[in-house]
Amino acid sequence: MKDYELVAVDDGSTDDSAAILRDYAARDGRIRLLQPGRGGVVAAMNHALAAARAPLVARMDADDIMHPERLARQAAFLDNNPDIALLGSRVRLFPEELVQDGFREYIRWQNGCLNSADMRDEIYVELPIAHPSVMFRRETVMALGGYRDGDFPEDYELLLRLHHAGERMAKLEEVLLHWREGEGRLTRTDPRYGREAFDRIRAEYLALDPRLAGRHLAFWGAGRKTRKRCAHLIGYGHAPSAWIDIDPNKIGNRLNGVPVVGPEWLAAQEERPLVLGYVSNHGARDLIAAELEAMGYRRGLDYLMVG
Repeated sequence: MKDYELVAVDDGSTDDSAAILRDYAARDGRIRLLQPGRGGVVAAMNHALAAARAPLVARMDADDIMHPERLARQAAFLDNNPDIALLGSRVRLFPEELVQDGFREYIRWQNGCLNSADMRDEIYVELPIAHPSVMFRRETVMALGGYRDGDFPEDYELLLRLHHAGERMAKLEEVLLHWREGEGRLTRTDPRYGREAFDRIRAEYLALDPRLAGRHLAFWGAGRKTRKRCAHLIGYGHAPSAWIDIDPNKIGNRLNGVPVVGPEWLAAQEERPLVLGYVSNHGARDLIAAELEAMGYRRGLDYLMVG
């Protein structure tokens, strides 16, 4: 694909980036350099979004590497699927020696979220699409107010907002982005991308999900860390009717008057509660989902996994 524009935002760089881009822009009219001054990542993205002239916008970070066919493949998919507002791709982490097990497991899960149903039913686990891999319809995102700045991860908040606006998202199976890992990434250094920030914004949108309305809730996971994460949703008025756990030392206890029961309690309920699976240990979500499915519980209808 040669018919594109590259909108590069210089967010107060202190190296030679701006000079290099200025040199390229002088030789290639597709390259546009914006220099609004230091404003942070959200302001930089909104500057680029406002300046973009094409109906489709691809987002990526300066230190990542995209496949030469990325733009062509994503644009073709969106042209052929007008009902999809935002499209990602599978990603690969690099350099391999810096990738830790936790992030590797997250990418394994994320690369498994491919279609609109996955996005709808898995969105409360974590960000289901690597933000630097997305291409979206500019008009749709602009109509929702662009990126929002606050004490939360702006990329996750945008996807949650799109989901709650009824917009559909999807992902290409191909690896079209190499996502750079490093100690200096904002996701490791900025509190907006910390666990607590994710828990807050996730609970804010989960509390508004119509699937919770009028349903009894059961929270799977009764450990101290799990209860701390659940507290945000409980604060919005969504308390459980039961806590589910497999630890015999917890079963039979009561937490704030609510019983802790084993998974077999779910199979005995005539009126199925909506189960929110809060256990986040590696592999635990898959095991919980398999047990729920064996009882006839259906993902997205009878249970949701929560990060």
